[in-house]
Amino acid sequence: MTDSILSKAATMEIPINSNGDSRTAEDDGLEQDLQQVMVSGPNLNETSIVSGGYGGAAEGIIPTSSIKDIRSKSRGITPSHSATSRIANQPGHYPAPSMHHSNSNPSMMSEEATRGVAVEKFDSVKKWSINTYKCTKQMFSERFGRGTKTVDLELEAQIDVLRETKMKYEHILRLARELTNHFYNMVQTQQALGDTFADLSQKSPELQDEFGYNAETQRLLCKNGETLLGAINFFVSSINTLVNKTMEDTLLTIKMYENARLEFDAYRTDLEELSVGPRDAAAMVRIEIAQQQYQIHKDKYERLHSDVSIKLKFLEENKVKVMHKQLLLFHNAVSAYFAGNQQQLEQTLRQFNVKLKPPGSDKPSWLEEQ
Repeated sequence: MTDSILSKAATMEIPINSNGDSRTAEDDGLEQDLQQVMVSGPNLNETSIVSGGYGGAAEGIIPTSSIKDIRSKSRGITPSHSATSRIANQPGHYPAPSMHHSNSNPSMMSEEATRGVAVEKFDSVKKWSINTYKCTKQMFSERFGRGTKTVDLELEAQIDVLRETKMKYEHILRLARELTNHFYNMVQTQQALGDTFADLSQKSPELQDEFGYNAETQRLLCKNGETLLGAINFFVSSINTLVNKTMEDTLLTIKMYENARLEFDAYRTDLEELSVGPRDAAAMVRIEIAQQQYQIHKDKYERLHSDVSIKLKFLEENKVKVMHKQLLLFHNAVSAYFAGNQQQLEQTLRQFNVKLKPPGSDKPSWLEEQ
C-alpha cells in the first residue's frame, strides 16, 4: 500500500507537456534559462513589442505566461487554444499586418505606373505613325497627280509674294552690310591718313600749312563718316529685324498652315474612301472615327488659315511703315554726307532718333578681356 502511494506520488511529480511527452534535460535547461532572463532582464509584463509592416505600426503586450507557448511552438508543438485566445484578447494587442502584402504594394504601384507610361508612349507612337503614313500617302498622291488638294488661290498668291519679297530684302541686307564694312574701312583709312598729315605738319616747317589743311579735311571727313556709319548701321539693323524676325515668324505660321492643310486633305481622302466602301458594323465604326478625325483637322486647318491671312495683312502694313522710314533715312544721310553738309547729316540722325555710339564703345572692356 505504502509502495503504491510512493510510486503514485513519484509519478505525479513528472510533468507532462501538452502532447503527453515527458520533460527532458534540454527542457529543464531551457526553463532555467528563461527564468534567469526573467529575473535579470526587464519585466516582460510591461514590455511592448512593436509589430507592423510598411506604412504602419502596431503595439502589443506579450504576457509572461505565453513564454511556454512560444517555447512549445519553437519545438513544433502547437500551443493550446486558450493560450492563443489570451494573447489575442490582451488590451492593446493588434495583429501585425502581413509583411508580404505590405511590401508588395509599392512594387505593384510601381509596375502599374510603368505600365501606364508605356501604354501612353505606345499610343503616342501609334498615332504619330498613322498620321505620318496618311500624310505621306497624300503627299505622294498630290505629287503624282492622283490626289486632290485644297487650294486657296488668293492666299497662295500672297504667300508666294512674301517669299519672293523676303529673298529680295535679304539681298538688300547683304549689300548694306558689305557697304558698311567697306565704308568703315574707308573711315579708318581717313583717320590714319589725317593723323599722318598732322604729324608731318609738325615735322615739316616748309609744308606745315599744306599738311595742316589736309589733316583737317580728313578729320572732318572721318567725323562725318562715323555719323553716316551710324545711319547705315541703324538701316541694317531695322532691315535685319524685318527679314529675320517679322517675316520669318509669318513664314513659320505659313509652314504650320501647310502641314495642317496636308493633314486635312489626308483625313478627308481617308473619309471619302471609307464612305464608298461596305457598310457593315465594323465599317461604320471606322467611318465614325474617320469623321471625328476629319472634323478635328478641318478645325485646325481653318484656324491656321485665318492666322496666316491676318499675319500677312499686318506684315504688309508693318513692312510699308518700316521701309518708308528706313529708305528716307538712308537717302537723306547719304545725300548729306556726299554733299558735305554736316548740319543736314546730323539733323537727319536726330529726325530719326538715331543715337551714335561713342568712340571706342565697340571695344570690349578690360574686364571682358580677362
